[in-house]
Amino acid sequence: MNTTNTEKSGLQLRSLVKQSGELELSLVSVPVPTPAENEVLVRIDASPINPSDIGLLFGAADMSTATAVDTDNGPLVTARIPEKGMKSMAARLDMSMPVGNEGAGTVIGAGTSDAARQLVGKTVAILGGAMYAQYRCVPVDQCLPLPEGTTAAEGASSFVNPLTALGMVETMRMEGHKALVHTAAASNLGQMLNRICLKDGIDLVNIVRSQEQEDLLRKIGAKYVCNSSSDTFMQDLTDALAETGATIAFDAIGGGRLAGQILSGMEAAANRNAKEYSRYGSTTLKQVYIYGGLDTRPTEIVRDFGMTWSMGGWLLFPFLQKAGPAVVQRLKQRVAAELKTTFASHYTKEVSLAEALQLEAIAGYGKRSTGEKYLITPWK
Repeated sequence: MNTTNTEKSGLQLRSLVKQSGELELSLVSVPVPTPAENEVLVRIDASPINPSDIGLLFGAADMSTATAVDTDNGPLVTARIPEKGMKSMAARLDMSMPVGNEGAGTVIGAGTSDAARQLVGKTVAILGGAMYAQYRCVPVDQCLPLPEGTTAAEGASSFVNPLTALGMVETMRMEGHKALVHTAAASNLGQMLNRICLKDGIDLVNIVRSQEQEDLLRKIGAKYVCNSSSDTFMQDLTDALAETGATIAFDAIGGGRLAGQILSGMEAAANRNAKEYSRYGSTTLKQVYIYGGLDTRPTEIVRDFGMTWSMGGWLLFPFLQKAGPAVVQRLKQRVAAELKTTFASHYTKEVSLAEALQLEAIAGYGKRSTGEKYLITPWK
């Protein structure tokens, strides 16, 4: 094994849901692993806090009840889980779980395979879980070598948002649609999707919830932006859908009326060119995929959009499995090539592992505010 690491342990952030109905967040000291034949040891230098990470980190806890005490390793945070939330936590009770889907850092150790040894000293992005840690041992095929001159912070978000945005476009094409709709469109992911669509010549209808977010997207070239807080929202949305022919949407909100409103707008747009009346509505398939839960209320729909429609869930990892290795490799290569342009991420704040467990930071990234993204830098 070729390794420059001499440390025997490193810190890792853990989330624990107790049978007693309490969430516990802590930093634990864990042994630095030894890479197997086709594995590498990475010193993690940057890892983003994505909404999907927050779901595992907080579970069903009410974070307004969070309290913190200091320990030798850093803050120990506890919060209450409402009784109605415990049912969804049954599969993870009393299991101390590492957190963090993706990150980037320097390869400081390797197994005996040539592929592993060739990565020593390189900066790589990783998709492999347990990234809120100082060290991570992963198989070579989970690493994306970053272009020369790319920092770990620049490469930390190379997977979840880029592959999600590309996956949406790929799904659109695979299912025979020609344009798409995206909600929470001013987010890091939304801006990325906008850049992809501009570059690839695809019409994208962006849905935001404030004038500030609308101005932001128009400034970076977005043509179709609909503000859900506007009195003319449904008219604006239907006009954009009619002009683009968008019949597939990806909804990060989940709860409330928005997903249903999109289907209604698609139906109204399709009927503008209808040659004859049908009591079953248009024959155009209208598809909404819910991929997030920024609004935790129930999803409400008013069925005024005929019978040719579908609503379901969409997640990155099932999509990647369905797409297959060749497609996934093509998408990863594009991310690497356009990491500083199309797929650039911006962060509101950088925090250390210990700072990520301070109540002020939790209140900040826990809001999941559009356009506000935190980056964990374990060695800060």
